[in-house]
Amino acid sequence: MSDDRSPESIQRRIAELQLEHRGLDAMIDALGREPRFDELQLRRLKKRKLQIKDTIMLLQMQLVPDVPA
Repeated sequence: MSDDRSPESIQRRIAELQLEHRGLDAMIDALGREPRFDELQLRRLKKRKLQIKDTIMLLQMQLVPDVPA
């Protein structure tokens, strides 16, 4: 049984999210180049991209050991 909080599983999840983030970036770029694009769809993609970025940052913070002040 694997531990979902192990550094390896966190790194794997970060890599998956980074891949999804890059894919969304490409989709947003392509959609924005269309002469008539769906503004609502574009906003949803941007919101999802931001959520992924936030999740990546939270996961990366779990990998950094606490340092006493």
